[in-house]
Amino acid sequence: MANVVSKDQLADYVGKELGVSDWLKIDQDRINQFADATLDHQFIHVDPERAETETPFGSTIAHGYLTLSLTVHLMKETSLKLENMIMVINYGLNKLRFLQPVKVNSEIRTKVKILNVTERSPGQYLIASEVTVEIKGEQKPALVAETLALYIT
Repeated sequence: MANVVSKDQLADYVGKELGVSDWLKIDQDRINQFADATLDHQFIHVDPERAETETPFGSTIAHGYLTLSLTVHLMKETSLKLENMIMVINYGLNKLRFLQPVKVNSEIRTKVKILNVTERSPGQYLIASEVTVEIKGEQKPALVAETLALYIT
């Protein structure tokens, strides 16, 4: 569940980890749907037989941008929510690194840490977060990103 805070409490969260989300399974159907939506049908994502024999992964893998896209859903469980918030807008990324592929049927979750909060204008707060996507049973994360979100109250 998101942490509901006042604008005066935002600074208290800088440098703090907000927690981790539940695990989410990445199955072949989800990968195929993403391939259809983005027109990226590279065999490493959508052809299990070829991916098993022709790649070092031994199976299909999720698109990196599918994994990144799912952070929006996964972060809902751990993100901050401002009192009187109207909406949150994705503002972009300062940094993104894909560190390890997510194999089909793996489970992922996010870990979120607030890096910085800037009041852009009255009622608008730009929040930079470090988002790490972990893969169940793996030491190395799938990705680490510095995300930006504009909170509007």
